[in-house]
Amino acid sequence: MSNLQKILHVEDDPDIREIVKICLETLGGFTLLQCESGQVALDAAPSFGADLFMLDMMMPGMNGLETLEALRAQESQADTPAIFVTSVDTAERYRASIEELAIGAIQKPFDPTSLPQQVNDLWATTQS
Repeated sequence: MSNLQKILHVEDDPDIREIVKICLETLGGFTLLQCESGQVALDAAPSFGADLFMLDMMMPGMNGLETLEALRAQESQADTPAIFVTSVDTAERYRASIEELAIGAIQKPFDPTSLPQQVNDLWATTQS
C-alpha cells in the first residue's frame, strides 16, 4: 500500500483553493500543487508527479472532465487516480463519467475539517 503524498488540485475559485490548501496541507499533511485552470495543470503535472488529481468539475475553458482526459493523455499521468469536487447537481449530471474516470467525488459545499479524511478514504479504494 502506497501512501498518498502529492495532490494536484485544479480549481478556478481562489477562495476554494485557499480553503483546500489549508485543509490538505495543514490538517492532512499533504504536498499540494494548486492550479487555477486545466491548462496550467497540464503544464505543471509532468514535473510535479502527483499521486492524485483533485479537480473541480465546472471551470471556464477546460472543465474537469476535459482536464482529466488531457492529463491522462500524458504517458506519465495515465494511471493517476482522480477525485472530482463538484456540486450535487453537477455530480448527478456527470455521474457516469465520474464513475468511469474517477475514484469518487466530493460534493460542494464540503466540511473543511473532514476533507483530508474524505480524500484518504477515497485514496484507500485504490490500494486494495
